[in-house]
Amino acid sequence: MHSLSNEQVLTIAQENPFNRSLLTLLPTLDIPHCMLTAGCLFQTVWNHRSGKPADWGIKDYDIAYFDENLSWEAEDRVINRVRQACAHLDVNVEIRNQARVHLWYESKFGAAYPQLRAVTDGIDRYLIKSTCLGVDVYTGKLYSTHGLDDLQNNLLSLNELNPQPDLFRAKAASYRERWPWLTIAS
Repeated sequence: MHSLSNEQVLTIAQENPFNRSLLTLLPTLDIPHCMLTAGCLFQTVWNHRSGKPADWGIKDYDIAYFDENLSWEAEDRVINRVRQACAHLDVNVEIRNQARVHLWYESKFGAAYPQLRAVTDGIDRYLIKSTCLGVDVYTGKLYSTHGLDDLQNNLLSLNELNPQPDLFRAKAASYRERWPWLTIAS
């Protein structure tokens, strides 16, 4: 089996019509350091592998950006602008300023979270290594914290950069419900 390449992941991600639309639309909204991230990318790869429709089982489309303005009002303006621009897609779009995550993460997830310095810092901390992916909406380049080996090998491994075993197990189990051939690393 050949190694999965960034180009292959990007090509497969574009098979999902919502990813394609978002990657066309988002650059027009002038959102700083904006990336399409996570589930809409790796789950499209899993759907490709399992012969399912490209957008099957994808609960939301995550967009991360980085703006040093830490006010809720500034983030809310971006959220509303994106929601309005994406309303015609009729999918759940979640957009978050990665510079603000440390302000609410602990109360929501019960663990401390450092202040991030770049949009990719948030991607680096996703619970499962194979899910640490993002596409820069301005350059079209794929960002992958840990490389693509786990994604290629259908492996769900705990990310040492955010070691939360209980949250990891719950998320991995939810993925295995939809894609039962995934393997959880011990």
